[in-house]
Amino acid sequence: MSSHPPLLTPAGAPPHAWNFFRTGGLDQVALTTAADLRALGQLDPKLWVALSCPVKGLELDEKTLALIDADGDGRIRAPELIAAVQWTAERLKDPASLLRGADSLPLAAINDATPEGRVILAAAQQILAGLGQAGATDLPAAATADLSKIFTASALNGDGVIPVEATADPAVQALIRDILACRGGITDRTGETGVTAAKADEFFQELAAYVAWVEEGAGRELAELGAATGAACAALRAVRAKVDDYFARGRLAAFDPRALAALNRPESDYLAIAAQELPPTAAAVAGFPLARIEAGRPLPLLEGVNPAWAGALATLQAAVVAPLLGAGQTTLTEAQWHGLTARFAAYEAWLGRPAGASVALLGLARARELLAGHGRAALADLLAQDLALAPEFRALSAVDRLVRYHRDLRALLCNFVNFADFYSRDHRAIFQAGTLFVDSRSCELCLRVDDPAAHAALASSSKAYIAYVDCRRASGETMKIAACVTQGDSDFLVTGRNGLFYDRQGRDWDATITKIIDNPISLRQAFWSPYKKFVRMLEEQVAKRAAAADAEASSRLASTAETAANADRTKPAPKKIDSAPWPPSGLPSAPSAAPSPPSPPGWPSSPRGSCPWCSWRPCCSSRCPPWSSPGSSCASGPSDPSLMPTAGPSMAGSGSTCRSAPPSPSAPPCPPAPAGHSRIPTRRKRAGAARCWSRSSACSPCSASPGSSAAGPSPPPRGRRPRPRPARR
Repeated sequence: MSSHPPLLTPAGAPPHAWNFFRTGGLDQVALTTAADLRALGQLDPKLWVALSCPVKGLELDEKTLALIDADGDGRIRAPELIAAVQWTAERLKDPASLLRGADSLPLAAINDATPEGRVILAAAQQILAGLGQAGATDLPAAATADLSKIFTASALNGDGVIPVEATADPAVQALIRDILACRGGITDRTGETGVTAAKADEFFQELAAYVAWVEEGAGRELAELGAATGAACAALRAVRAKVDDYFARGRLAAFDPRALAALNRPESDYLAIAAQELPPTAAAVAGFPLARIEAGRPLPLLEGVNPAWAGALATLQAAVVAPLLGAGQTTLTEAQWHGLTARFAAYEAWLGRPAGASVALLGLARARELLAGHGRAALADLLAQDLALAPEFRALSAVDRLVRYHRDLRALLCNFVNFADFYSRDHRAIFQAGTLFVDSRSCELCLRVDDPAAHAALASSSKAYIAYVDCRRASGETMKIAACVTQGDSDFLVTGRNGLFYDRQGRDWDATITKIIDNPISLRQAFWSPYKKFVRMLEEQVAKRAAAADAEASSRLASTAETAANADRTKPAPKKIDSAPWPPSGLPSAPSAAPSPPSPPGWPSSPRGSCPWCSWRPCCSSRCPPWSSPGSSCASGPSDPSLMPTAGPSMAGSGSTCRSAPPSPSAPPCPPAPAGHSRIPTRRKRAGAARCWSRSSACSPCSASPGSSAAGPSPPPRGRRPRPRPARR
C-alpha cells in the first residue's frame, strides 16, 4: 500500500527519522527537537492523532487560533498548522524553544540574521520602549495583547484606511464624511471606520458623472422651460394616463354614440357613493373619467372636471399649458395634448438614464464644490503617508504573531500531532473544558459540545458512560458539555440531577444532566448491572402494582363515600326476579297448576323458601308445579316422618303420595312424561327415588307410578351433577 504524500516537504529535503512513544494503547509521534518541527511537513497524515480542530471552543487563545486559520473557515487543518510552525521556525534562532511554551519571548531568541527577523526585533524594541521598558530583554505576551492601543497612538497606522480623526483639516474631514455617507467605509485596525484610496476614487468618479448628467439636462435642447422644466414634466407625467383615457373614450363615443352612456359610467355607480360623505377631493370618484365624455369634446382643465383630479389638472394648466400655449388656454384638444407630450419626450428620456445616483443626495452645488476644491489632493496625501508606515506596523503585527505562536504552538502541537497533554499528569488537553462536580465525584474529562444530539449518535459507540450537561450562569451565559464518568457506579446519576461545573478560568456554572449514554463504568458494574436491572425492574413492577391497588382502593372508598353521602337522595333499585320460563324453548310445558295452599296442619313451613315438605330448596318452591296440583307430586315430604299428619293427606296429587303416606288406591296415577322427557335422578341419596318430568323432587310412589318413564332427553339438573362412583377393581 502506498503511503500518503507528505503535506509540506521542502525540495531535496532528506527523510526525517521520527521517534515514537506509546500511551493510551496508541503509538504516537514524539516532538522533542527543532529538527522534528522543521520536518513536520514530512510526517504522514496517518500518524497524526487529529487532522483538524475548531477555532472556537478550545482552551487556547482564540486570537492565536484565528491567526493560524489562514482561510478563515473556522477550522484549523494540518497544512495550516505546518505553515505556522515553519513561519515561526524561520524567525527564531532555535525553533526548539517553541516546545517550552513560555509566556514571554526573549529578544535574544529572535533570528536577526534575516531581514524579517531584524524588522521584528526592531519593532519589539519599539514596543518595549513605548511601555517604558527600553532595557527589557523579554517581551511578554500581554504587551502585544491589544495592538489597537499601539495603533491608536498614531493617527496613521499603515493599514490604508483614513478615518475622520486622522486629519485636523475641517474641509478634509467634511470630505471623508461625504464619502462615508455616499459610498460607505472600511474598518481599520483601531476599529474606526474610514475611507480607502479605492473608495475615494469611486466617489469622485460618481461626482463627475452626476455633474455632467445634470448639466446635460439643463441644456436648451432638453429643457423647454429652463429651470422649470423638471416641475412641468412632473405635472405632465402625473395626469398622462387619465388624459389618454379621456381622449380614448371620446374617440369611442364618436365611433358609436350608443356607447356614450356606458363611457360616462352608469347612474348606479353614482348612487353607490351618493349615500357616503364625500370629502372635497372626492377620492371615491378618482376612477371616473376626467370630465363628461362627448364625441370630439376638448378636455376642460379648470371647470367641469372630476373633483378628484381638479388639483392635478390645475397644476398642468399652470406649469405646462400656460407657459407653452398661453395663459388663456383652459382646454386641451387631443392634438394639443400630443404636441405637449412630444416636446417633453427628450427630457423624459434624459431622466431615464441618471448618472451618479449615489452622490445625488449631495446636490449639484456641493458636487461642484468638491470637484473644484483641494480636498481630493489632501486626502491622497494622507493615504500616501499611511501606506508609507505599513512596513513598520506590519512589523508590529509580526511581533504579536511571533509572541503568540511562541506561547501557544506547543499546546496545539501536543493536542494535534499527538495527545501528550491528554495523557500527562502535568497538563490538561486543550479540549478539556473544566471539572464537573456531581454525585460526590469529580469528572475532569468534560468537552464542550454545540449539538448534543449529533454528538450522542457517535458517542454511543465509545462504550463510555457519558452525561450531557447544560451549564448556565446568573449573567445569562449558557454552555453544553459532555462529561465522561470513568470510576464508581451510576446508580444515582439520572437525568435532572444537578451539579456544579468549574471551567478552566475558575468560573462556576450551575449544571443539570439532560441526557445519559448508559454504558458500564467498570468491570464490577458490568458484572452486577444485569442483577441490578432485574431488581430495579422488580421494584418498578411492585411499585406499579401497589400504585394500581392504591388507586383502586381510593376509587372504591370514594364510591362508598359518595353512596353514603347520597343515601337519603337515592332509592334502592328493585331486585330483579328470575322470570325465565320452564321448560326451555322446544319442551312441553308442565300442566297448569293452581295456587299453592298453605302447609297442612302439623307440617312446618320450610326455611329460606325451600320445599315445605322435603326441605330441599330446588324442589317445589320455585320452578316445580305446586304440590297440590293434580298430576304432580311433592318430592318426598318432610325428612322426619313424625312430622307427617296422621290423616296422611295426599301430597302427590292423584295416584301418588310422599314416602311416608301410602298411596291412595283410588287416586289416579301420575300422568305420563311427555315425549322427550324422562325422570331425573334425585340429588338426595334415596334408593329408587327419581324426579318426575315436572321437576318436582323424586319420591318412591311417584317413581313407581305407571307411565312416568317415557324416553327422551331430560332437562338439565339444577345445581351440580352427582359425582360418579369409582369402579371397583
